Amino acid sequence: KSKSLKDESVFEEFKKLNPDVCVVAAYGRIIPQKFLDVPKYGFVNIHPSLLPKYRGPSPIQTTLLNGDKETGVSIMLIDAEVDHGPVLASQGFSISDFKFSNHDELAKELFKIGADLLIETLPKHIMGEIKPQEQNHGQATFTKMFNREDGKINWSEPSEKIFAKIRALNPEPGTWTTWKGKIINIKKAELVNGNVEIKTIQMEGKKEMPFEEFLRGHQD
Repeated sequence: KSKSLKDESVFEEFKKLNPDVCVVAAYGRIIPQKFLDVPKYGFVNIHPSLLPKYRGPSPIQTTLLNGDKETGVSIMLIDAEVDHGPVLASQGFSISDFKFSNHDELAKELFKIGADLLIETLPKHIMGEIKPQEQNHGQATFTKMFNREDGKINWSEPSEKIFAKIRALNPEPGTWTTWKGKIINIKKAELVNGNVEIKTIQMEGKKEMPFEEFLRGHQD
């Protein structure tokens, strides 16, 4: 059974481990200061954006929604605020050069880069060879959790914006539209000559299918 970090027994167990350093990735909660004070070399976080841009729970989705061409990974020390601590290392990544259909596929690539960067950075951090760089907090931007309503497609928006939403919000919380009173989940699309071409859909209560197959079965 999982327990909260607020549970005193969890802290006591953690202290007994006596860790030298702790590594965190995709953990969206504040870590209490008493935990942060235990490891000699702190808590190190892999964050999939170039901080201080896109702090918070959804940096990859927000990057895609905004149509950014570049992103990256930051290795940072955790403090008592969200993605606020000093940066040990960062590495940029060109979204334009990478073929993917949703934010999960981009996330896997970024965390591969993050893992390699962590392996390179940790020894230097422990040996004192890196001076942690405080972020420019005045330039910080913040992300939010996305919900099902965020995924509703507005067909009057430009094609680039619709395509960005489909890539950004799949597989969760998903993008969708309605047709004859039914929900159609739009799973994959491509942008071809400035137009959105839907590739994969899922009708409510049914399995995913190629959009072409849906069209053949619904001539209207």
